[in-house]
Amino acid sequence: MGRVEQRDSTMSEARRLAQAVLLITTCLSIVLWTSTGAAEDRSSFDAREVMRKGTFEFGGAVGYAQGTTAIGAAESSNRSAVFVMPRAGMIVTEPLGRNWWQGNVELMIEPVVARFTKPFAAEAVGGSFVLKYNLLSFGRWMPFWDVGAGIVWTNLAPRIPEQSTQFEFVLETGPGLQYFVTDRITWMMGVRLHHISNSNLGDRNTGINGVLPYIGLSFLTPGVF
Repeated sequence: MGRVEQRDSTMSEARRLAQAVLLITTCLSIVLWTSTGAAEDRSSFDAREVMRKGTFEFGGAVGYAQGTTAIGAAESSNRSAVFVMPRAGMIVTEPLGRNWWQGNVELMIEPVVARFTKPFAAEAVGGSFVLKYNLLSFGRWMPFWDVGAGIVWTNLAPRIPEQSTQFEFVLETGPGLQYFVTDRITWMMGVRLHHISNSNLGDRNTGINGVLPYIGLSFLTPGVF
């Protein structure tokens, strides 16, 4: 009976995850479709004039990570945490490519403080290096995709079956969107697939996978290089 309930719970969670991904993808697709027309408008804002090589970005985001068993080998999805993620980055390339996918590469440092609420109260502190590709052809809307890697300390382990060490490695990636409120201030939103594991440095290393939606604000400085 327990196995049937666990299987039903896993299937239900997979459906909820698929629905969330579909909703986010649909929203981003609508934004990109409507923004394409705006990009063709001569009076539209041009992100290329602001997001130049050497420009610095400072800001932060807050998010909520929910564990999932839809991917990986974790036995439970009962892993939830609130994330606070300040960030500092610099654009390191001139615009690359052409047409709608023209963009540039940004290197960011992203500290993180997290408070786990499930399966019990716990903390995580660390940071990641993040590479971010900014798409510059959509007026005030700037879609992006980022990928990051880092390290955290957490007292979630060794109290959970997935992990036996308190120092863990982090891998994360996902799409996002920024909107230029002014030429130097943007709000942002995004979602990441977030992975925590100890790279087999401990006795147990099932890993924790989660979906991390977030919102935040960024400030841009003029290019200095």
